[in-house]
Amino acid sequence: MNIDDPIARLTYLLAEVPAKLSAISEQAFALKPSEDKWSKKEVIGHLIDSAANNHQRFIRIQYESTPTIFYNQNKWNELNQYQQLESKHIIDLWTIYNKHLLEVIKSIPAESLLREGNSGGENNLTLGFLINDYVEHMEHHLKQIISY
Repeated sequence: MNIDDPIARLTYLLAEVPAKLSAISEQAFALKPSEDKWSKKEVIGHLIDSAANNHQRFIRIQYESTPTIFYNQNKWNELNQYQQLESKHIIDLWTIYNKHLLEVIKSIPAESLLREGNSGGENNLTLGFLINDYVEHMEHHLKQIISY
């Protein structure tokens, strides 16, 4: 399995996205479309939570036998209080965490990409799949907020 494509896509996002997010006004970043929908702040917060949980996957799958790692995304978002934080804090955290994950991903040996973990579903998934899925998930949510 080759992870050059998700590495290139994540590298591109880290170069382009922070400035675009920073250009959004604090008011627009905090605006909730409705009571039950996330604001842009909370969407980026969700991506931070995704980074935290995928960090666990990217490391633990390399040395544990099929770890199961999943989380309640709504509770994580609520309890991290993203809506109450300043936008700069959220953007900086998203950026630095993903820069770190990029380095983690780059250092994963090719043979480890075939190791499996479970993210709470019926089927086990390879580490290579999870890395690509992580970047695709990020791209999906970023397209909801900005064009890049």
